[in-house]
Amino acid sequence: MNNVKMRRITSASAPFLSGAAAILLAAAIISAPESSFAASLQGLKLWWTLIFPALLPFLILSEMLTASGFVHGFGVLLGPLMTRVFRLPGAGGWTLALGMTAGFPAGAGGVQQLHKQGGISDKDAGRLASLAHFASPVTLIIVVGAAFLHSPAAGYALLAIHWLSGLAAGFTAALFSDRDPKAAGTRQPQAVKTARLPSRVRQAILDAREQDGRSFGRLLGESVATAVQSLMVIGGYMIMFSVVINIISAWFPRLPQGLTASILEIHLGANAVTSHVAEPFAFSAMGVTSLALLSALLGWSGICGQLQALTALKQAKARFLPFAAGRLLHSLYAFGLTFVLWQPLQKVPAAALPAVSGTEPAGSAGIAGPLAVWNMVPQLLSLQALLLLLLTVLSAAVYIIIWFRRPAG
Repeated sequence: MNNVKMRRITSASAPFLSGAAAILLAAAIISAPESSFAASLQGLKLWWTLIFPALLPFLILSEMLTASGFVHGFGVLLGPLMTRVFRLPGAGGWTLALGMTAGFPAGAGGVQQLHKQGGISDKDAGRLASLAHFASPVTLIIVVGAAFLHSPAAGYALLAIHWLSGLAAGFTAALFSDRDPKAAGTRQPQAVKTARLPSRVRQAILDAREQDGRSFGRLLGESVATAVQSLMVIGGYMIMFSVVINIISAWFPRLPQGLTASILEIHLGANAVTSHVAEPFAFSAMGVTSLALLSALLGWSGICGQLQALTALKQAKARFLPFAAGRLLHSLYAFGLTFVLWQPLQKVPAAALPAVSGTEPAGSAGIAGPLAVWNMVPQLLSLQALLLLLLTVLSAAVYIIIWFRRPAG
């Protein structure tokens, strides 16, 4: 009863708090119009040159694959991994791969599509969105690695740590969840026999496609419209938070440099933290600590990024505090794993990593040019396919372990 009352109080006070925040923000902008205008342009440029071209193809692809039934069919393959390891429905495997390769809030958008089709509950939607909440490889490799640290190899190392820490945080959260793994498996049936697996996948695809019912032309048009609308919301958040960061820095000049940006917005915060790193692979206590702080920042993803994901999950009624707790856990894992893995990762030959070309730092934020982003789209799609294959192999391994551990007879 107390939880219900608290939710009612929070829902009733939300419009008042939003209105008060809007009035304060407007007053602050009026008091310093020139700097606020410059900050809004910085956020707009960041959104237009990086976020829009990086997310648009993946948002369109996500909705089309969900409507076509691919997500549900792939969920049958990933049933053992998602239900046994993360205690989530198997269809969430696609959104996990989507979040890892496209970044936030694409993962949350994929979760919302599953929720809209009835494939996932409100509670599981929040947990799955937290699991699939990753910074985009474009941000880590091109912006942070090539533009900020002047080392694409450092960007790849940060990406590996970012992925591992996110999966570790999701597994830890699953250990403390009250969801029964057997109940999770009831939504996506597990293949008991390998011979029955193709028919299960086919049936899941046909059922989802029949439930959607849209023609290809209508699906394509609505996918593009939905993707652009979502990106407009993201742009609004980024512009607003750029102005807020500028105002807080002006009002509280004694705050540590980059602290406000690190808490609120991931790209501006990363630019502030990387200014303390001269040589990313030079061994020094201060350098590794700065990189660990950078990894923690990327795991936290900024309140701006969190609100973008929660806005996409509005229909699922996802709450901020549990989502922020998942981001904090990701941040802590990333901080610790950087000290453990940074030296081994620097030994990976540069020739084994995909080449990054076309980076064009622009402005104080080191924003990459749109050409560099579009050049990476084929690489990201290949990386997405590789992740899907890897998740399928892991799911098969989990199934084999379960099969050997089942009681005899």
